[in-house]
Amino acid sequence: MRLPPPRADLILGRVTVPLPLLTSKQLNQMIRARDAGATTLNCSMDLERSTTTVELHAAHWVWNGDRFPFPERCRDRTIYYWAHGAFQAVARYSSSLIKLVPTEWGAPTFEIDGIKMLPTAQTSPYEDAQRKVGWIQPAGKIILDTCGGLGYFAAWCVLGGAAQVRSYEKSSDVIWLRGMNPWSPPLGPALTLEHLDVTHAVSAIADRSIDAVLHDPPRFGIAGELYSQSFYGHLARVLKHRGKLFHYTGTPNKLTSGRDVPREIMRRLRIAGFAVERRGDGVLAVKE
Repeated sequence: MRLPPPRADLILGRVTVPLPLLTSKQLNQMIRARDAGATTLNCSMDLERSTTTVELHAAHWVWNGDRFPFPERCRDRTIYYWAHGAFQAVARYSSSLIKLVPTEWGAPTFEIDGIKMLPTAQTSPYEDAQRKVGWIQPAGKIILDTCGGLGYFAAWCVLGGAAQVRSYEKSSDVIWLRGMNPWSPPLGPALTLEHLDVTHAVSAIADRSIDAVLHDPPRFGIAGELYSQSFYGHLARVLKHRGKLFHYTGTPNKLTSGRDVPREIMRRLRIAGFAVERRGDGVLAVKE
């Protein structure tokens, strides 16, 4: 796996990721080492992006010259950052509870009201994004990233030599999570991120100006407009001839209701003018 190099003070656009980031794994590692008599420990303070050294003391630990108390506990499936003299969960609640969630792979996923937004059961969500980006062959292309999320699709597009990645993200809370995540890519000339609803913004994108599209929407029950015939028509309109679209679908509701959401999506994409095939946990489409 080819990773972007670690950044010392991790920057996303103009937002600095507030290291250290702590999980129950790191806390338990430090406590076990301290209780065994160790005075230092090599571990990660940036969700396994890199390894660093912390000094261990009876009631506190020191990293990069700063002193931190040992929290009484860190909840599983929660990431913490240091703010206002305490470790706070990387989570926000406005209309929904949105939180950054650690994985065994290092790169985190995120959840909306407890619903996991990225696959993590068998692989890293970061590696999963690499595989899917490979299907649209990003080198030299202008790419529309409809639902930017944590930016893993965009990261691999940039690493794959994309000419430009145009990302959109509707949720200010998700953008905040992205700014807290050391695995999210920095913005720059090759990658822009706009805080807009892509179902509205797509109307202003010129016809046949996009080489490829990556579409990783929330579940239908959360954002049905991102599965509409009208929206798929816009994606066909902005794509160049033979332009590729990867649409993540998963298999929601199949076990409980028997509904085949990928099949419904494929039917709508055909109506919009795409040749389609199932690919992994989604649909790969080519504009005809």
